[in-house]
Amino acid sequence: MNICVVEDDRGIADFLKKGLKEAGFAVDHVSSGEDAYDLLKIRHFDAAIIDIMLPGIDGLSLIENLRNEGNQTPILILSAKRDVDDRVSGFRSGGDDYLVKPFSFAELMARIQALIRRSTRSSSPTSFQAGDLTLDLVSHQASRGETRIELQPREFALLEYLIRNKGQVLSKTMIMEHVWDYSFDPQTNVVDVLVSRLRSKIDKDFEQKLIHTVRGVGYVLKAEE
Repeated sequence: MNICVVEDDRGIADFLKKGLKEAGFAVDHVSSGEDAYDLLKIRHFDAAIIDIMLPGIDGLSLIENLRNEGNQTPILILSAKRDVDDRVSGFRSGGDDYLVKPFSFAELMARIQALIRRSTRSSSPTSFQAGDLTLDLVSHQASRGETRIELQPREFALLEYLIRNKGQVLSKTMIMEHVWDYSFDPQTNVVDVLVSRLRSKIDKDFEQKLIHTVRGVGYVLKAEE
């Protein structure tokens, strides 16, 4: 799942990115309201975390502009302002939840997951299927048939990326930028290592293989007939 973090405080932004990635989310970070507006107009995100005090367009104006254009991305507002009037302003602007700084990451995760659950009940799919493989994004569970498969957060993020793009060949660069969210170093083999780990759980003990290598290009998830 993809989260947009809009935060100009570098320390808080790094804290959020690290925690969300460790939990298996893909994260895009921008530090200004203008950049966030441009990004949220062209990219789909499962949720956004938006600070109120931003350079340029402030967080509340950003949210109002997005809502006026029909953007329904679930939004968690971050703010150092804790007065009731400030919370009311946040909700009136179109925010879905409001979290006061300083905050615990556990609480932030619980609120983000709740926003995504509410949103996915009526919009984008919450589970994906490929052959006998099922991936449930809400419960964060994978299974093949009746067999539950335990995945680490990065393995889950890779499998989600593959199954969302079922039948499409994904290059190592695409996987690196999505799962790790930084530019690809051609000298590293981290993608191959992660794919190998995922294969050992998804394919090793099953007759039908789902993750396929396209030599010189990348990887594709497909259930061959």
